Amino acid sequence: MQDTDKKSRRQSKLVAHLQAHRFISLDDIASRFSVTTQTARRDLMELENAGIVRRLHGGAMLANGAIDPPTLRNRRVENAAAKDRIAAKIADLVVDGSSIFLDTGTTCEAVARALTMRRNLRTVTYGLRAATTLCEVEGFSVAVPGGFVRNVDAGVFRHDTVDFIGRFKFDIAIISVSSIDADGDMCDDDHGEVQAVHAAMRQAEKTILAVDQTKFLRRALVRLGSIRDVDLLVTDSPPATELSRLLTEAGVTVVLV
Repeated sequence: MQDTDKKSRRQSKLVAHLQAHRFISLDDIASRFSVTTQTARRDLMELENAGIVRRLHGGAMLANGAIDPPTLRNRRVENAAAKDRIAAKIADLVVDGSSIFLDTGTTCEAVARALTMRRNLRTVTYGLRAATTLCEVEGFSVAVPGGFVRNVDAGVFRHDTVDFIGRFKFDIAIISVSSIDADGDMCDDDHGEVQAVHAAMRQAEKTILAVDQTKFLRRALVRLGSIRDVDLLVTDSPPATELSRLLTEAGVTVVLV
């Protein structure tokens, strides 16, 4: 009984840490609570089974993610026309028969709708809304990881989502981010999404970044990488001077719609 109480207190503190910091690693749990990594892993498995956390490579985050429903609803209508133009241009750039990774989020949902004009695409995505759109098209194949569905944006995550994505090779990874700051760092709100996108970019011949002008010179919590890591930026307005300079220096092609 004493061990059970101790575990319960430890897990409560673990959840409190996640509420404050959003992510915790296995090593951090082991160090913070003086337990083995095996015990830390069991704690995360129990909390995941209870629907409280989502396990990721080397750690976990809260199951409900970092984006609240009102924020996502606002993003759906924010600059929606520009997102549709960006999506249409990306669809023009995709060759029939391509293998694609498609990120989640409102911009990539618009890309999914635009891609229905193409033929014989093979797509991997962890966004169920994009997958639902694409799987309606005859001749398309769509792969999604198993796991918990996040209610705010229908993203599917589990501890092995990164491994799942890493099994594929892509002609193109189409990604979006919450912000690009003045240093040229691409950032997002969710540690799990960042890991998944990293895995896809490593497996892709080319990476296309799809963002509207509202993402420029903003900040988000988790660094995904540098703007230098992409091959093509499709957007609706010229980036600020400092970003334009970084893009030019990195040889990143900018396509305006």
